[in-house]
Amino acid sequence: MASSVETLIRSAVTKGIVKVADFNRKRLPRPTDAHPYLTGIHKLMTEELTLEALRVDGEIPAALKGRYLRNGPNPAIAPDPASYHWFTGAGMVHGIRIEGGKADWYRNRWVRGSEACAALGEAIPPGPRSDGNDAPNTNVVGFAGRTFAIVEAGGKPVELSDTLETIAHNPFDGTLAGSYTAHPHHDPFANETHAITYAGNNPNQVWHVVLDADAQVIREEAITVADGPSIHDCAITENHVLVFDLPVTFSMKSLLAGYRFPYEWNDAHPARVGLLPRKGRGDEIVWVPVEPCYVFHPANAHETADGKVIVDVVAHETMFARSKRGPDSERSRMERWTIDPVAGTTVRTVVHDHGQEFPRYDERLTTRPYRYVYSVSLPEGEAVEMMIADTRLFRHDLERGTTDTRDFGPGRHPGEFVFVPRSADGAEDDGWLIGLVVDMNDETTDLVILNADDFNGPAQAVVHLPHRVPPGFHGNWVAD
Repeated sequence: MASSVETLIRSAVTKGIVKVADFNRKRLPRPTDAHPYLTGIHKLMTEELTLEALRVDGEIPAALKGRYLRNGPNPAIAPDPASYHWFTGAGMVHGIRIEGGKADWYRNRWVRGSEACAALGEAIPPGPRSDGNDAPNTNVVGFAGRTFAIVEAGGKPVELSDTLETIAHNPFDGTLAGSYTAHPHHDPFANETHAITYAGNNPNQVWHVVLDADAQVIREEAITVADGPSIHDCAITENHVLVFDLPVTFSMKSLLAGYRFPYEWNDAHPARVGLLPRKGRGDEIVWVPVEPCYVFHPANAHETADGKVIVDVVAHETMFARSKRGPDSERSRMERWTIDPVAGTTVRTVVHDHGQEFPRYDERLTTRPYRYVYSVSLPEGEAVEMMIADTRLFRHDLERGTTDTRDFGPGRHPGEFVFVPRSADGAEDDGWLIGLVVDMNDETTDLVILNADDFNGPAQAVVHLPHRVPPGFHGNWVAD
């Protein structure tokens, strides 16, 4: 724990840095082109909507009773294009309520942080907030019958009502001492939820945070790192948590220059994966080198009988090497990493050599061997600054080594699709894939429900929205 003197010094230094950054932000070069995350498919929504009795084609399965929720950045106050980065926009949560074979409503609501409340003339909801990062924009999850909007890099959870109104800034009823993540992973066998978290103002530590079944923190273990790595996600096995310490790190130069997302590719930072015992001390982590790359999202991970760890990831050759406006990967692919902590090696094997992101799988199998990964296809050939799918969804069969492709058609861009099992004990592909597809031909959006075991067959159901939902980040099915 920092002493009171250290805390005062750190606070004073932080305030000075903020003043310099604010000063320089106003002097950034004016862009000569349209900002890709403020125009076109990414044009911001400017109002909150409540739509009822939504039009449906096909038949929504009667077993689906709950809400499809998705979070993403959508500034409430028009940002300055010179300094705006997609990852920093205030969060807006979109939701569709399904029950009894009907789509009862659609709602979109800003997460009530300082920006949205200023724009809407509202008081900020109660609870501890993180300055500059108080409207989580990356994920929205259901924990213990409650709904939370979440983000990384120092942000704290925000609790939402069933109708997406902000209840409070709530660090799990005060049990979370530090920050949280955008990517918790629930172990269905232990009934625990694991995360690796970091804070932008502490470049020397990250934390392993564990929630119990009641969404209360039961572990917050520090791990020593260097350079302030951006660790967006993690993976878990039966005995370990995987820590992706890769060459995207905090840049004081970028922050002082006025850029709002101060993380960059860093050739000098060694790429490695940490294997932390789930109940071990931070200094018991075993670091294993890997060839330089960046991973936003792994799929699943598991252990082998001979002590190796297998994890499937979307690996980018580089990230944040050029653009100050959003992701700038020129190439990504699905890979399987075999990590040998004894030999100290990581073997990277290509699963599918095409640009893609947002891998999802049947989360009933978290920490166990599994067969299917679902991901969205990305354009290739140049820096893909817009970070949206082209028109395709992939299904990777890890047992057969094959990939199926579903194409939604010209101008129709899918986001992340989540797998929802038909029953608790059904087969791995016995369920539905649910996600949003934006149709830029008429600027509308569909919630598409596919039968996972009939990947290229007719959609089970399509819920129609009469407006464009801008691409965001992560969505989940939150059952009643």
